[in-house]
Amino acid sequence: MSKRYRSVSGTIFDAANYVFLGVVGIVSVLPFLYVIAGSFASDAELTQRSFFLIPQSFTLSAYEFIFSTNTIINSIWVSLYVTVVGTLFNLFFTVTMAYALSKRGLMGRNFVLNMVIFSMLFGGGLIPTYLVVRELGMLDTYWALIIPGAISAFNLIIVKNFFQELPPELEEAAKIDGCTELGLLWKIVLPLSMPVLATFTLFYAVGHWNNFFSALLYINDPSKWPLQVMLRQIVLLSQAAAGDMSSMDPAFVKPPEQSIKMAVILVGTIPILLVYPFLQKHFAKGVLIGSVKG
Repeated sequence: MSKRYRSVSGTIFDAANYVFLGVVGIVSVLPFLYVIAGSFASDAELTQRSFFLIPQSFTLSAYEFIFSTNTIINSIWVSLYVTVVGTLFNLFFTVTMAYALSKRGLMGRNFVLNMVIFSMLFGGGLIPTYLVVRELGMLDTYWALIIPGAISAFNLIIVKNFFQELPPELEEAAKIDGCTELGLLWKIVLPLSMPVLATFTLFYAVGHWNNFFSALLYINDPSKWPLQVMLRQIVLLSQAAAGDMSSMDPAFVKPPEQSIKMAVILVGTIPILLVYPFLQKHFAKGVLIGSVKG
């Protein structure tokens, strides 16, 4: 078999493209590597060296300060609970509503779609939203972090359009075999929708994990603060907001503020990064491979 002919200009373009993408990748990764190294560095090293990837004096003082009590551990569990439960709520309501609106013969479909689009353009605002949450008795509860944002109008429209593009032959064949609407959604539509569902699962999960403003508004009990709020307190106060200095070894020296910030960034970022590899494989999958033949 002869090799495919490549022109000189095409080879140069590919080489330049690889170099450019490599430089972009390095520029993107280097700051994160510096944050990792800085979180293990000492005060003197952070002051003397403007940039480094390997600390000369390795220390865990920043992490000892952050995890000096169980407060951070508790806030991590709170964030995990809100992220998992909130994402499940988001997917359930988004998928069920999008599937119903994807049916062109649904009565009142256009009116509901117009209301969804209207909610994208206009909102009640911060104070009316707070009053609604308060009147529903959700203050100081985790539901205040989940229910108000149960459905994203933008994500709903994308999922609806995705469902509409599925071949009608699938629905017809399933109904001939006696499949109900719920069975069609569960056995046919959802398995074919894994790429879009995985994408929005990641979007919803990242949104819940990084959300701290809603917790600042609705959660007054520090024991119910999610991780982002607790880490914010550590950065702002640089003292025993999450860790009690009196409970630590008297010989312990308070770590530098910059090292605490870097350690806080890692604590808040790594858990959600671990989710991505489990969803990545669905992003590039073909949606209809093997579904319709001939």
